[in-house]
Amino acid sequence: MAGTAETGSSASVKSATRTLDIIEYVVSHNRPLFAQEIAAALAIPVSSLSYLLATLVERDYLVREGRHYRPGAGLARLQNRSPELALTHLVAPLVRTLRSELNETSSFFVARGWEVEALVTETSEHALRYAVQMGARAPFHAFAAGKALLAALTDEDLARYFAEAERERFTATTVVDEPTLRAEVTEIRTSGIARTNEEHTPGIRGFGRALRIDGIVVGALSIAIPVARLDEEREHIVADTLVRVTSATT
Repeated sequence: MAGTAETGSSASVKSATRTLDIIEYVVSHNRPLFAQEIAAALAIPVSSLSYLLATLVERDYLVREGRHYRPGAGLARLQNRSPELALTHLVAPLVRTLRSELNETSSFFVARGWEVEALVTETSEHALRYAVQMGARAPFHAFAAGKALLAALTDEDLARYFAEAERERFTATTVVDEPTLRAEVTEIRTSGIARTNEEHTPGIRGFGRALRIDGIVVGALSIAIPVARLDEEREHIVADTLVRVTSATT
């Protein structure tokens, strides 16, 4: 018997429906659920379910604990009407553009005191890649996004940062001393691009740029790239792409 071809549109609708079914099913139970339970209850093939579950976990709508799944903190954001939710929707296409054009892990960070927090992130499709968890935090001095935000501070706030912030050394190349960081801030203010060289995670280099909307700094976009995939030409491409994407909102 000949099979019925499924168009891309109908496949997308089915995928969206199954995603909503999964969320509703997990939320309706007061206990973590096995993937097999979800597959059997919703009549979803295991191969399709695995992909959908992985996506929901990545977006923080579900949490995986061993072989079980439970509702994640991302679901609460669906009922949150705060300005930060509006910002998330605004910057998500920019992050998606960076990830699509460069195929490297791309993220948007906001300031939380003297730390940055990942508000939006999309992971590279390369086998060798760096993943950023939604909500993950890191100190300003060790992340490219943090350095970009440091450079965007007024001189008064920058002085307060150096007086207040603890600067932990994560790797042998983490920059922690004030004179070197100040020199980097001066360079970032000139070039517009912040860089880290394996300063938080060995083998990973970062590129960041402050994002301004209507002239106001709202956070920073960043790219994380394994050093094995980086050369001088690639650096120029990454920097140019960051400048182009962020320029659309200024």
